[in-house]
Amino acid sequence: MHFDTSHPEVLEAVRRALAEDIGSGDITTQLTVPPGRAAHGVFRAKEPLIVAGVELLPLIYGELGGIRQLEIVAPSGAHARPGGEIARVRGLASTLLTAERTALNFMQRLSGVATVARAFSDAVRGTRCRVLDTRKTTPGLRRLEKMAAAAGCVTNHRMGLYDAVLIKNNHIAAAGGVRAAMDAVRNHPMPAEIEVRTLEELDEALAAGAGRLLLDNLTPEEAREWIRRIAGRATVELSGGITLENARAYAEAGADYISSGAITHSARAVDINFTLDLE
Repeated sequence: MHFDTSHPEVLEAVRRALAEDIGSGDITTQLTVPPGRAAHGVFRAKEPLIVAGVELLPLIYGELGGIRQLEIVAPSGAHARPGGEIARVRGLASTLLTAERTALNFMQRLSGVATVARAFSDAVRGTRCRVLDTRKTTPGLRRLEKMAAAAGCVTNHRMGLYDAVLIKNNHIAAAGGVRAAMDAVRNHPMPAEIEVRTLEELDEALAAGAGRLLLDNLTPEEAREWIRRIAGRATVELSGGITLENARAYAEAGADYISSGAITHSARAVDINFTLDLE
């Protein structure tokens, strides 16, 4: 999986993280490590995980300087077993120490997202359903977290409010109803998805020409009945209360997509460590 670090938002996130941690200087390293001392280090997984974010290392070290060699052993999307190497680096000991926590924070968080994403993807394997991520991301880290979700084989939903039309229940209320909301977006070049919460809204949305429906907070059994009622007239995304334990049941109900905010908002940081040795 290609983890694209070229977007300006990615470098901005790295610079913010380094500034947050280093501030006016890494006092401990400055006091204890002689200038010019060379070292090498290894990032290793301490538990089974899906790697994500290791490609940020060149950006992190590039901001500090002093690195002679960096080898990515397990790129984003790779499975790492306990003890498995993720990356190796050689250079100034001071750089390796100052960058350590920022590097681990990114890799542990993003690999956690990728690991949960892969679990969701595996849960629906063999069905025609695809798993979507959501906008329930850490503020300022959405692009990175969505890349991590993709590294775990989840399909990215919209990046933000600007790149897709998704009419939710509060938009329907503000617009004056399902028909009014659908009429308002009819001539927009982007395809529109609309959330429906009752059978009446479902029928009204279909009558208004909705091509993609978001069905929220149904049980798998209810979803199966609603999808049977839709009868292929629109693609269907299911959301609300979808977990690893029930994801397959929702997929087997006939959904084209299921979405879960848990992929990003509830992923825990996985255990990765960094060991340093002198040259």
